[in-house]
Amino acid sequence: MRELTDNVKRKIRRIRLVAMDVDGVLTDGGMYYSESGDEMKKFHSQDGMGIKLLQSAGIITSFVTSEQTNLVQRRGNRLQVHEIYQGTFEKKNVLSELCTKYNLSMEDVAFIGDDINDLDALKYVGFSVAPSNAVLAVREIVDFICECNGGAGAVREMSDLILHVQRTQLVHENLSS
Repeated sequence: MRELTDNVKRKIRRIRLVAMDVDGVLTDGGMYYSESGDEMKKFHSQDGMGIKLLQSAGIITSFVTSEQTNLVQRRGNRLQVHEIYQGTFEKKNVLSELCTKYNLSMEDVAFIGDDINDLDALKYVGFSVAPSNAVLAVREIVDFICECNGGAGAVREMSDLILHVQRTQLVHENLSS
């Protein structure tokens, strides 16, 4: 695991909600169409396990995407992601609504995004993350850049990082009690 600054560790310790863009984060960003016009997306199974691990640790998970597809809803249902927001271009506003709903502050929220439509949300949250293949404008402003690309384990990498830092904090708290 890469060395993190104390400031980044402090941000991660606060996380209670993880919101994710879909295309380019949970998928490789490709748009696949069958001959009959059916749309397909490729999701990475390790990203799905990362989401389940976050949920097991009591962290709320959410999909926030400007796309509107049945595929995203099905994937979210399968992973028991209850907070799915599609067709939204104001992702920051959705995150603010989630904070109100769960009595959180924006410092309690992590968001992973990959493109310019994610910039406002990434600037607004407590911990901002990008896949390694995110656009430059995103990579320049986030707290953490994954080694993995979108759709190829970036969400799992972020999940593992959050859980590792939070578990390390719990161990230190228990040792000093």
